Amino acid sequence: KESPASAPKCVPGLSVILPVHNAQQWLDECLMSVLKQDFEGTMELSVFNDASKDQSMTIIEKWKMNLEDSGIPVVIGGHDSPSPRGVGYSKNQAIIQSTGSYLCFLDSDDVMMPQRVRLQYEAAVQYPTSIVGCQVRRDPPDSTERYTRWINQLAPDQLLTQVFTSHGPTVIMPTWFCSRAWFFHVGPFDEGGKGVPEDLLFFYEHLRKGGGVFRVDHSLLLYRYHLYAATHSVLEMTIWTHRVHFLEEQALPGWESFTIWNAGKQGRRLYRSLSAASRRKVVAFCDVDENKIKKGFYCHEDSQERPKPQVPILHFRAAQPPFVICVKLDLTGGEFEDNLKSLHLQEGRDFIHFS
Repeated sequence: KESPASAPKCVPGLSVILPVHNAQQWLDECLMSVLKQDFEGTMELSVFNDASKDQSMTIIEKWKMNLEDSGIPVVIGGHDSPSPRGVGYSKNQAIIQSTGSYLCFLDSDDVMMPQRVRLQYEAAVQYPTSIVGCQVRRDPPDSTERYTRWINQLAPDQLLTQVFTSHGPTVIMPTWFCSRAWFFHVGPFDEGGKGVPEDLLFFYEHLRKGGGVFRVDHSLLLYRYHLYAATHSVLEMTIWTHRVHFLEEQALPGWESFTIWNAGKQGRRLYRSLSAASRRKVVAFCDVDENKIKKGFYCHEDSQERPKPQVPILHFRAAQPPFVICVKLDLTGGEFEDNLKSLHLQEGRDFIHFS
């Protein structure tokens, strides 16, 4: 009889979390990628079918046998109500019915590379209070080029400093991997359904609780772009409101005053969206556009204050940090980045990207 000391080490279980809604055209490829994982620990697949009306369930049942024959148990839940309950609800249900100590999130239209689970598991064990992401390959390759470049090229410290931008979470939801314990410390996902950015809200709560962000620098997911993606149901205004609130909660309290970099449309929109207390901290707008600078100031016409606030517009070299930057970084042909570098500022401390 083997003594306990020499017994094989049991690797904690892992659950791949797969919400499904009308995904028949992608499921074969997606489920094949689960089967092809080179992870040597114990792994299960937890599927939750959110009122699919196509052949998704037939495909899942077919794959259940293949996966279980290969040693990957499959847990299937779902409902057949007339309408879906949404991605947040589906992910929560898939997690509740699963048993793994670690959670690997997978969208039904994406494809994992064979080493994804193994590499992200290794990182998650090392960083137990982090959301672990990875680099991605976009399909079609030329869709969302700016966004894909941002996902893949952020420096490690920028995973925490660039959390206020319009791109959302600095590691994207379909690549998330974390411990079950940490998920329940932060979560669950918001179940508001269609139009709710449940991943962004979870990410913000994760950061509030002191969670870290780590990216495995290998392309471990084929990340599909198509018109049916749930992302498209979230209004830009909804995201904007959450972002402004998070900026005011997490960044602005540490600054006595700040400058908004961009005297144009986006900068003025941010100013108008701020609370009265935050607006009072804005000492100036700054820009490089001589026409805007010549105006001398921006008058907030909608303000209830009398006299109406007039905020100076300065050349960026005459402005004082810290800055909230409302300029789309790579749409200026490198000119903006050069200007910013010339000031020798530290991201996070001296400036924050909000564009």
